[in-house]
Amino acid sequence: MIAPLIKGLILGIFLAISVGPVIFAILKQSINNGHRAGYVFVAGISASDITLVLICNLFTALFNEALSHRTFIAVAGSIFLIVMGVYTLFFKKVKTDEDNKIVEKKFRKRDFVGVFLSGYFINILNPGVFLFWFAWTAAIHADSQSAAHPLQYRAIVFGTCLLFVLGTDILKVGLASSLRSKLTPKILRTINKISGLILIGFGIALCWGILAYGSQIK
Repeated sequence: MIAPLIKGLILGIFLAISVGPVIFAILKQSINNGHRAGYVFVAGISASDITLVLICNLFTALFNEALSHRTFIAVAGSIFLIVMGVYTLFFKKVKTDEDNKIVEKKFRKRDFVGVFLSGYFINILNPGVFLFWFAWTAAIHADSQSAAHPLQYRAIVFGTCLLFVLGTDILKVGLASSLRSKLTPKILRTINKISGLILIGFGIALCWGILAYGSQIK
C-alpha cells in the first residue's frame, strides 16, 4: 500500500519541520545533558504523540472533551513552558571542573524518569499538537473509507508518520550531542539563556493567542 506510506511520510515531514518549543527543548536537553538524556526526552515526546493518536482514533468523545478544555490546557502548557524557560534562563548552571571544562552530569533512573515526563508533558500540553492530530485524524479517517482495509490504511499512515518524526528527533539529538563536545562553558551559558528566552516567548505567545481567540469566540 504505497498511498498510505506516502501520506504518512508527508505528514511526518510536515510535523518534523514545524518550528515550535519542542525542537528547541530537544536541542537544549541534548546539549546540556548529553545524548542519553536527549533520547529519553525524545521518547517522552514520541509517547505523547502516540497517546494523542490513540485517543483521536479510539476515543473520539474523550478527545472532543479535551478540546472543550483547550483554554485550560493552553494556560497549563504556557505556564509549564514559562517555568522551564525561567529555570533555564536564571537557574540552570553549567558545572565545570578545575580546568574549566564542562562536567558530564551523572543521571540516576529517577532523573531519566523526570526527563521522560518533561518531554511527554511539553508536547501533550500544547493545544497546537491537539489540533494538529485532531484535524489530520479526521482527514485520514475520511480518506481511509475508500480503501479496502480502512484500519490497516490508518495504521500505516500514522505509523509511518510517528516513526519518521521519531527518527528526525533522534537525528536532532545526535547533532546536538556532537556539538556539545566543542562547546565552552561560556557558549553553553549563552545557549541556555537563548533557550530560556525562546521557551518563555513561546509560553507567552501560546497563552496570549488562546486567550485572545477565546475572547473572540465569546
